[in-house]
Amino acid sequence: MNKENEKLLREYDVKKLLIKLSIPAIAGMAINALYNLVDALFVAKSAGELAIGGLAFAFPIQMIVFAIGLMIGIGAASVFSRAFGRRDYKKMEDAVNTALRIDIVLATIFTFLAFIFIDDLLVFFGATSENIGFAYDYLSIILIGLVPQSLSMVLNNLTRAESRSKVAMYSLIISAGANIILDPIFIFGFGLGVKGAAIATVIAQFIGLGFIVYKSLDKNSNLKIKLDKWFHIDIQTIREIVVVGFPTFLRNSLGAFLAIVIYKLINKYAVNEPGIYIAIYGVINRVINFVFLPSFGIVQGMVPIVGFNFGARNIKRMKDTILYATKIILIYFVFGFIFIQFLAPTIFTLFSQENDPLFIEYGTYAFRIVSYGFLLVGFQVIVSAVFQALGYPIRAMIITLSRQVLFFIPLVYLLTYVLNDMKGIWFAFAAADILSGIVSLVLLVVEMRAINNMSFTPTM
Repeated sequence: MNKENEKLLREYDVKKLLIKLSIPAIAGMAINALYNLVDALFVAKSAGELAIGGLAFAFPIQMIVFAIGLMIGIGAASVFSRAFGRRDYKKMEDAVNTALRIDIVLATIFTFLAFIFIDDLLVFFGATSENIGFAYDYLSIILIGLVPQSLSMVLNNLTRAESRSKVAMYSLIISAGANIILDPIFIFGFGLGVKGAAIATVIAQFIGLGFIVYKSLDKNSNLKIKLDKWFHIDIQTIREIVVVGFPTFLRNSLGAFLAIVIYKLINKYAVNEPGIYIAIYGVINRVINFVFLPSFGIVQGMVPIVGFNFGARNIKRMKDTILYATKIILIYFVFGFIFIQFLAPTIFTLFSQENDPLFIEYGTYAFRIVSYGFLLVGFQVIVSAVFQALGYPIRAMIITLSRQVLFFIPLVYLLTYVLNDMKGIWFAFAAADILSGIVSLVLLVVEMRAINNMSFTPTM
């Protein structure tokens, strides 16, 4: 067992440790989000704005498999971190190998079903004659890479849990870098357009998985992957992983459901040109992911520290980590808000093939409204991660549901009905983020008071 990683989590200054673990995660997440932007940018330049809408219809399927990988990865990382803190090496091994096996099974089943029902799914999502061809060309290929993408996410979370955040960062950088290099080759060089973007993405996902598997098997890893006995799965560990990770699955799979709701509302209220408005949402969605993912990098750096020190009963280190991460997240989202307010016109100009005024002007208007939610949504990000790190799945689920179900779904139908316009969609995004941020802030204050009252003696 690598004692250096354990010493870092147990003794290193928490502020420096948070930065040490977060920066690689932030860099990896930012680059990962960047390649999604570049992917859409190349597609827009080669096939036009409507092609971005076609890519958007693949989003719900991608998000569900993404949600499976995150659920298992974050759940296993939480189990692994707490076991690491109390030096339960058998549990650490069970968490790693059980996570990998159930991820392969679940991601493969879902991908296979998506292949069978791909046409029906695209019609259900709201694809129309103007963009369904783009959607089919992209999704039919991208499905091939969903299993390696999901496995990479599981191993990335586990690698961070053992404090090897640079390995996780390099995996994301290698995958994203390969995608950025391959995109123009397949899209423009081979003239494959949307299909070329999908092929480049799939190849890059296999490259990223190969790297993280190789590093997870080396002598410096605490993951102890067992390549034999593939049918040996610890049922109790499955339960712990799913219970802790389910709020993450719920949040991301709900994101897929909400995307479908939005597509259908756009088709209802933009009768004349729904394709261009779906493309606008596609750009907003990808840029939001670019803004949000670095914040997830911060909490991914925080989670192993909080989980380890909760397991070790070192409450002061755990509390200091939570407070410091919260300050960083809040400041970060203020800058994100400013970024969108000033640069939204530039963003939509970049994604427009022929400087379409409707695409640029309406896209700018919609994105500026959405970005107001950034001012408080940071509390939702941090509190959900804290509860997962502590192994409190019900509380994490409440935070998740507050933003996407309790607030967004009622608001989006109410506001579009009252305004009789798509503007209700953008106002609903901002309002849901603000309200969920307020709820999260209240729960954070309550939790910090409860933590202050804890009087555990640290285990050494």
